[in-house]
Amino acid sequence: MDHNSDESHTAAHLHSHGSSLSMEALGATRSSVLYFLIATLAAAALMTVLGVVALWPNKERPQEIQNNALEMGLTAELLRATVHEASEAGCNYSFSSEVELCRNVTVKVQEGPDAGSLVVLPEVNTAFDPTFPKLSVGDEVILGFDSVTDSYYYQDRDRLGSLWWLIVLFGVTVICLARVRGVLALLAMVVTVVVLVKFVAPSVLDGNDPVLVCVVAAAAIAFFSLYFTHGFNLMSTVALAGTLIALSLTLGVSWVFFEIAKFSGFSSEEAFILPFLTETLDVRGLLLGGTIIAALGALDDVTVTQAATVLELRARNRQLSTKQLTASGLKVGREHIASTVNTLLLAYAGSSIPLLLLFAVSDQSLGSVANSELIAVEIVRTLCGSIGLVAALPLTTSLTALLVPPDS
Repeated sequence: MDHNSDESHTAAHLHSHGSSLSMEALGATRSSVLYFLIATLAAAALMTVLGVVALWPNKERPQEIQNNALEMGLTAELLRATVHEASEAGCNYSFSSEVELCRNVTVKVQEGPDAGSLVVLPEVNTAFDPTFPKLSVGDEVILGFDSVTDSYYYQDRDRLGSLWWLIVLFGVTVICLARVRGVLALLAMVVTVVVLVKFVAPSVLDGNDPVLVCVVAAAAIAFFSLYFTHGFNLMSTVALAGTLIALSLTLGVSWVFFEIAKFSGFSSEEAFILPFLTETLDVRGLLLGGTIIAALGALDDVTVTQAATVLELRARNRQLSTKQLTASGLKVGREHIASTVNTLLLAYAGSSIPLLLLFAVSDQSLGSVANSELIAVEIVRTLCGSIGLVAALPLTTSLTALLVPPDS
């Protein structure tokens, strides 16, 4: 009787505090499963570290790629400026007998060797370049500097100020709701961005296999974000195991269907440019690698939620058996999966609304639209990612229910 009481106390301790993985009261079978799980994750962590070390980009190749980008005119010195004067008048040149309007803008450069000086930008014929905005005095803009012609040109609006305010608002909202967990989640998000920018992109450009790079990066992000945000506890361990297994399944299914669909990888403008920067870049592999990174974001959401749900159910009713815990957890999980799968579809569709409009006016059938590589890639990504999500649900739920012993 005392032994069962200890089991209940240990399970509650694992749930409520989450600061340790005490296994002495779990029983022989459950302890063996948990030891095996931890040993497997430790091996995966070691392989991830070795992968990061082996795939870490060198400094010579990126410099060569940057030189290629410079020769192609893809890079430029960007400087902040403020609009000093803005007007519309007849163009100094005309390609027709009709009067053509041009926008004339004078800016005050805020950075660089010409800081503080006024610069007149080249006039822009709005009939030929409708994307050029109607600027007003005081607007903050970004200029590009062409070293070949020693001239400035309009690049974009300066919207960093508004972005920073949004970031602050987002951070305050997360911290107010999640408190310490929110702070840790924000720090984990920063690390994720650093991994993508400082490891994934340079390593792929360095000629490494994009799929391998993205798999290693996804594993590193999963290990760090889950343990750093939620602590080293039963919930994080089970969620991590479920995430990595489901991610492996997603990779396998995606690989098969990417091969069956025979995607070329050249469905976007960026894909056409990249091979000119580095001939060794595997564009098709880049598509598959991106699918893995995208799937990770939804997977850790599902696995953490399922593990936390089962542990909460166990804490509320310690009499529930493993079978009852699993059934209750799956009931909650099915509702979560239904909404998450639809979320993935809406996320892809929402970012492609302009493209959908173009297809709508092309008077093509739905089958013809879906057959185009640009759309078919997103369909395969969505469905393969959803398969991984569905698989993660019973896996994480059952594993968590197995590892928390019921009261006798």
